[in-house]
Amino acid sequence: MLTNLATCSANASDTLKKIQESKTVVVAFMGVVDNLSPFVLIEPDGEVSGYSIEICLKIVQGIKQEMKLPNLKVQFFPVTMMTRFSALLDNRADLECSVSTNNADRRKKVTFTIPHFFTGIRMLVRTSSGIKEWGDLRNKRIVTTKGTSIVEVINKRSNLGGLDLAISEQDSDQECVRMLEQGLADAFVMDEVLLYSARAASNNPDKLLITGTSQSVEPYAIMLRKDDPEFKKMVDKQMAKLAANGELLKLYNRWFMQPAGPDGKSLNMPMSYMLRDSLRYPTDKITN
Repeated sequence: MLTNLATCSANASDTLKKIQESKTVVVAFMGVVDNLSPFVLIEPDGEVSGYSIEICLKIVQGIKQEMKLPNLKVQFFPVTMMTRFSALLDNRADLECSVSTNNADRRKKVTFTIPHFFTGIRMLVRTSSGIKEWGDLRNKRIVTTKGTSIVEVINKRSNLGGLDLAISEQDSDQECVRMLEQGLADAFVMDEVLLYSARAASNNPDKLLITGTSQSVEPYAIMLRKDDPEFKKMVDKQMAKLAANGELLKLYNRWFMQPAGPDGKSLNMPMSYMLRDSLRYPTDKITN
């Protein structure tokens, strides 16, 4: 069930001590505002599930065994695209388990464990628009979601191609899709897998098209506070175990290759070669 948690007074470097004393791991997640299926789902009864959530629950299970805390609990803490960082920095959450991209700018204030997904940046357009590739966007209106790392990629592409794009940031994926459907925007640029989810949740998915050569590589990973090497070591160890014992592959197939989500449909999205190869030699080292 969704619950709130008062700000914890523990120091950032004492996460394991705080967990031991409170017998609770606080998991922050997005998904209340945006449809993040299959990464995060809010079930009709209020329970939180999904690919990213199940990975975090497996990590907590590993911590429970390592620390010999049979009564260790999980407390879910809802956040948004904008508040997910402050939830960690203010010690209100221990892990952020959604669709956060590991990049150099974010690593200045938080840290990440081993990636659990790789996606590329593409665009959602109206099928009737005639837009197929990035060059077709010249002088067009672009919309994306606030609090993401997408704007930098869009600006880079615009500058390289002399596209002169007008970029608008909205509070949610749903708002971006609404603007696209109503002709207030020409393209919604976002991580490809989130575009699939947004299109599936739209009123007229057949009238929307995901297109464009993939831009950049976006590694999704669970976020943690910086300056707590012991907790990060613990989390990395559990992620490496999930990769080595095949559990992460099982979770992936469950959520991406089988019916899931509010509509009970499968994304039919086989694991990318990048993720499959990375699971053979798990690392949190990212080049961007």
